[in-house]
Amino acid sequence: MKKNNVSDDTNTLDVNRRNILKAAGGIAALSIASATVSAFPHAPVELTTEWDKTFPKSAKINHQKVTFKNRYGITLAADLYVPKSNKGESPAIAISGPFGAVKEQSSGLYAQTLAEQGFITLAFDPSYTGESSGEPRNVASPDINTEDFSAAVDFLGLQSGVDRERIGILGICGFGGMALNAAAIDKRIKAVVASTMYDMSRVMSKGYNDSMTLKERTNRLEQLGLQRWKDAENGKPAVGPVSLELEGGEPQFVLEYAGYYKSKERGFHPRAINSNASWTLTNPLSFMNMPLLSYIDEVSPRPMLIIHGEIAHSRYFSETAFAAAAEPKELMIIKGANHVDLYDQVDKIPFKKIGEFFQGNLV
Repeated sequence: MKKNNVSDDTNTLDVNRRNILKAAGGIAALSIASATVSAFPHAPVELTTEWDKTFPKSAKINHQKVTFKNRYGITLAADLYVPKSNKGESPAIAISGPFGAVKEQSSGLYAQTLAEQGFITLAFDPSYTGESSGEPRNVASPDINTEDFSAAVDFLGLQSGVDRERIGILGICGFGGMALNAAAIDKRIKAVVASTMYDMSRVMSKGYNDSMTLKERTNRLEQLGLQRWKDAENGKPAVGPVSLELEGGEPQFVLEYAGYYKSKERGFHPRAINSNASWTLTNPLSFMNMPLLSYIDEVSPRPMLIIHGEIAHSRYFSETAFAAAAEPKELMIIKGANHVDLYDQVDKIPFKKIGEFFQGNLV
C-alpha cells in the first residue's frame, strides 16, 4: 500500500513545531512553543443536562449521562446510549476519541449510531478533559488514558442490561492507539476497532513519518525540561496558544483538522481542546519514551478491525500497526477519505461494517 507523505514543510524542526501546535495545540502537542500562554481552565463542576452534541439525537435510543471512576480515582463523565428496543442482556462497546476531542463530537456519533444497531454503547471523556475530572486540566497520559478504556469496561460490565462477556471497545484517532493498547492488556475486551488511528507515542517521540532526528529529539526534551522549571516556579503548568487558529501556509492536514474542529456547522464544541483550548506544553513527556503499541500482537486471539482513509496523512500509523498485529485482524481502507472524514462523514464511516464486526465477534 502506498503511504502518503506529509508536506515537506514539516521536515524542519521549527516549521514542524508550529504545524503541530496548530494541528492540535493540539492533536499531538509535540513541542514547546514561544507563544503567549493562554488562561488555564478549571475542572468542570457539574454535568450538562441539555443535548449539546454536534449531531442530532436519535429517536431510536435512550440517552443518559453517567459517571464512574478509573483505578486512579479520576471520575470519568460519559454518555450511555441504550437501544429502545433493548431486551435482556446485550453486547456493549466503550468508545473514545479523537485525541483532544470530547464525547459530544465523534465518539458520541459512533456510539449513538452503533446503539441504533442494537449495542449498548458508552462514549466517555478521557481523564483531565471534557466533563471528566482530574487536575491539572488538558493533559494526557499513555497509561491513564489506556486505563480509561478499562474503567469504561468496568462500568459497562456492572450494568444489568449488559452481557459482561460481550464487551468491545472502539477508539478514534489518538484513542485508536489507546484502544489497541487497552485490548492488549485487558483480556476482558473481546474485540477492538481503531478508526483513523494515530499512535500518539510514535508521533510525539519520532515526529510525522518518523522524521525526527536524534538531535531534534534531544533538543525537544531539553526544551521540555526547561519548561518544567518554569512550571515548577509558577506552581502550575503552562498551556500553549488556542488550537488550530490558522495564520496561512499550514499543511493540508492542518486545514482539514480546522475544518472539523472550528466549524460550528460540523464539529466545534466549546469543551473540546482542539476547538477551544490547548494541551499543556509539557504534555508530550510521558509519550516520548513509552511506546503504546509494543504488545499489539497480544491482542490476538481476539479480533481487531483497523479502519483508515485512503488519502489520510496518518494512514501509515494503521498500516504499520496492522503489520505488527497477529491474526485475526483486518485493515479496511476507505477510498477517497482523509483523516477527519472518519470523524463525522456518515457516508464514509463504515458503520455497517463496524456493526457486523462487533456482532460477529462479541459472542
